[in-house]
Parts: sequence; C-alpha cells; structure tokens
Amino acid sequence: MAGVGDAAAAGEGGAGVQERDGRGEAEQPGRGGGGHGSPPAPQHTETLGFYESDRRRERRRGRAELSLLRFLSAELTRGYFLEHNEAKYTERRERVYTCMRIPRELEKLMFFGIFLCLDAFLYVFTLLPLRVFLALFRLLTLPCYGLRDRRMLQPAQVCDILKGVILVISYFMMHYVDYSMMYHLIRGQSVIKLYIIYNMLEVADRLFSSFGQDILDALYWTATEPKERKRAHIGVIPHFFMAVLYVFLHAILIMVQATTLNVAFNSHNKSLLTIMMSNNFVEIKGSVFKKFEKNNLFQMSNSDIKERFTNYVLLLIVCLRNMEQFSWNPDHLWVLFPDVCMVVASEIAVDIVKHAFITKFNDITADVYSEYRASLAFDLVSSRQKNAYTDYSDSVARRMGFIPLPLAVLLIRVVTSSIKVQGILSYACVTLFYFGLISLKILNSIVLLGKSCQYVKEAKMEEKLFNPPPTSTPGKPSSQSQSKCKSSQGLSTEENLSASVTSQPVHQKENVTPLLVTSNSDQFLTTPDGDEKDITQENPELKHRSSKKDLLEIDRFTICGNRID
Repeated sequence: MAGVGDAAAAGEGGAGVQERDGRGEAEQPGRGGGGHGSPPAPQHTETLGFYESDRRRERRRGRAELSLLRFLSAELTRGYFLEHNEAKYTERRERVYTCMRIPRELEKLMFFGIFLCLDAFLYVFTLLPLRVFLALFRLLTLPCYGLRDRRMLQPAQVCDILKGVILVISYFMMHYVDYSMMYHLIRGQSVIKLYIIYNMLEVADRLFSSFGQDILDALYWTATEPKERKRAHIGVIPHFFMAVLYVFLHAILIMVQATTLNVAFNSHNKSLLTIMMSNNFVEIKGSVFKKFEKNNLFQMSNSDIKERFTNYVLLLIVCLRNMEQFSWNPDHLWVLFPDVCMVVASEIAVDIVKHAFITKFNDITADVYSEYRASLAFDLVSSRQKNAYTDYSDSVARRMGFIPLPLAVLLIRVVTSSIKVQGILSYACVTLFYFGLISLKILNSIVLLGKSCQYVKEAKMEEKLFNPPPTSTPGKPSSQSQSKCKSSQGLSTEENLSASVTSQPVHQKENVTPLLVTSNSDQFLTTPDGDEKDITQENPELKHRSSKKDLLEIDRFTICGNRID
C-alpha cells in the first residue's frame, strides 16, 4: 500500500512540474517497488486536456486577428516585383512594339509592291506596243538582213508578238459581251445572291490566276524552244488558243466582279456594299488563327499586294462607268468619293490587323517585311541583267499572281466604250495621253530601279546578281554547283539544302530541258524547319543568308502544296 501511495504522489508531483514548465511526459514510472509499474490513466487524460486547451486558445487568438479591416489592409498594401520574371515581361513589351511597327513596315512593302504592279501594268499599254512594232518591223525586213542569224526573231521578240496578238484578239472578243445587259442582270438579283456571287468570283479569280500564268509560260516556251530539240509538246497553235481562251475568260470574270461592285455602289441603302466590305473582316478569322511560317507570310503579303492593286483598278472601272452614265458630271464624282474611300480604308485596316496578329501569334518580327521588300527588289534588278531568263512583268506574275493581260483587256474595253473619240483634237489628246503614260512608265521604272538597288545593297544580296544561272540536265546537278560544293563546306550545305528541297513532291523544276536557264528564284520551295535549324547550328554565318535564300525561292502559287493551315 505504501508503494502505491508513493507512486501516486510521484505522479501528482510530475503532473505539477508539467503544468509549471508547460511540457511533460505521458507516463511517469513509480519509484517504489512492487507491482507491474503500469501508468495511471488520470495522468494521461490531464496531459491531453492541457494540449487541447492550448490549441483552443490559439484558435481563439487567430479568429480574433481575422477581420475584414485586416483583409482589406492586406489587399491594399501587398506588393510584388516584376523583375522576378524579367524575360517574360520584356518579351511582352517587344510584342507590343512589333504590333506598333507593323502598320509602317507593312505599308512600305505594300507601297513598293503596288508600284511594281503598276509598272508591269503600264508596260502593257506603253512599251509592249512599241516592242511589238519593232519585232514586226524586223520580221518584215528580214530579207534585208540575209541569213546571217540562225533565228528569225529573238525569243523576247517572239513573246512580245504573242502577247500583242493575244491582247488584240481578246479585245475584239470582249466586244461581244454586253456590259449593260450584265449590269441589269446582276442588279436584279437579291443581296444574298450577290454576296455569294462576289465570294465565288474571288475564289475563281485566284484559281484562274494560278493556272493562267502556267498557260502563258507554256506558250512562250513552246514558241521559243530550239527546233533541234525532240518534240515533247502538242504544238504552238493549241497552246496559243488555250492562252487566248484563258485571257478572254479571265477578263469576263473580272468584268463580272467590277459590275457587282458597281451595283453595290449604286444601291440605295448601301447594304450590299456594307456586306462586301464585311467580307474583308471575315478574312481575318480565316487567317489569323492559323500557323504561319515566314515563307507563308511572304506568300500572303504578295497576295494582298495583288488584291489591293486589283481593287484599285476595279474602283477605277466603276468610276468610269458611273461618270459615263451621268454625262461626266464632276459633281457625281464627289458622290462616289466617300464610298471609294470607305472601301480603300477597310482594305487597309483589314490588312494591318491581319498581319499584326499573325506576326504576334507566330513570333515573327516586323523586320521580315524589309526582307520581303528586298526579295521583290531582287526580282526587278535581276530582270535587267544580261543573263535574265524572263520579262519583268512575267516575274511579277509568278511572284504575286498578278497577270496584267486580262485586266488590261478589260480596262481597254471599258475606256473605249465609255469615251468617244471624234475629231482631230480628240486624237491629239489621245496621243498626248499616250506619251504621258510612256513618261509615267519610264519615270516609275527609273525610281523603282534605283530603290530596288538600294534595298538589294542594304540586304547584302548584290553578289547573287553576278552569279551566272546554272544550266542543268534533268535529274543531274550542274558541274558548276558540284565544283562549288567541293571547294566550300558552306556551299555544300546549301547544296544539301537544295537537294532536300527538290525531294518535295510539288517541285518540278528539275525536269527542265538542258538549255533552259534557271536561277535561284525559280526553286520555288522552301527549307523545312528542321533542316534550317541544323544548318544554322553548324554554321551561324548561313543563318542570315539562308533566310533570304528562302524568300527568293518562293513562288506565289507553287508553294500552295506546302502551305501550313
């Protein structure tokens, strides 16, 4: 009994110490002898009770500190440091600056590209008739020259005569198309039908342009191919009739587009014009949220240049037809002026928004538009070289999809039907106007050539102008390219790059005949991303040069097979 009492006393003493010190053990062995030494239940219960009371006191203290005022104070005074993620915010700021630079850089490219289209378009009215006259004069005076030359005409003269004949035949065929009947037929349709028709015409115009230049190129090459070559074509006459039929149908298509736009201008409530303008904003939805590489953006930029220039010509045709209906009253021109400005402004706004968001979503800098401009300038400068393989107007057609012949046929048809020339004074005015067009063409060409040389030098691409275009047999690389590959490792890398390009399914330039001269801008396809990364890692100096090489190899339509949607 004494041992049990001592153990109880010791337990009470231990509990007292735990209460004073605030800590203790759950069990306290007895100090006496006897028994099994099992801990008493009351000691354990008191210890747990002390812990629970301590937790309750802490909870009460925490609830007392939580208040609406303290929460509001914390929300008003809490802080953070943006420099903890400096790279992220710097990138976002650069994106904003890029979007701010897009309108200026894009419009510089558009301005340069529109004048390139204007130069090719004026060539049809000014220099082409003179070149055709010189070619016919040489053909008529050929007996005076004797047989000193193997060719009766130079290839460029043959192409000029074919263009002139196609233009004249298509113009006379357009006289059988009644513009007034077409206008009233379209005006009788409902607004929704006209909207659908206009969209279908835009798609058809792109399809015609994509196939039309191939038809014309096939005709030019068939007519100028050396005669000793084995016959591998259907003949010049079938190609010629195909070209005439294409130009005629494409001219009718553009006439329907111009007539639909004219109906929209003359509608009373302008609802059709509003719907047609809203179609431009639908284009943003179809292109902004797609993946774009730099080469695809170049293709789309060329398409926008061609579309904007074509719209300007269509607006000119609409104004001419309306002014004729109102007896050339200048007051009616001011009635059309707000609608014309609205159409042009909507086109510019759509292009800026589209390109700004495409560059933002695909991490493309605004400097890429200067590279695009340099690539267009390279085409212009290279067409003036002695080893040029194509006329500049055809180069613009391949690059941008702008074919001036159908548009020129339509404009001549509209002008001759709208303006009546009678009397000597009228013919004198027409002659002066023609000389004015020639002066404008020459001035535009001189300015464009000077600016193009400047852009080529700024892009450091002038050394490519003096490289002679290689001649190659089907399926075999040229000996010149092979010697360059052996002499330089960097050029061998570019040869591997071109080999990977020619393995693409849409590339067909390697099937050209041995005497057909090719150049860098005829390779059409671009470098896959993986190969380009490997090349730039092996040789950093090729990084800047390979990007420009890619841009020079882009064609407006043959890249469609590689488009990334």
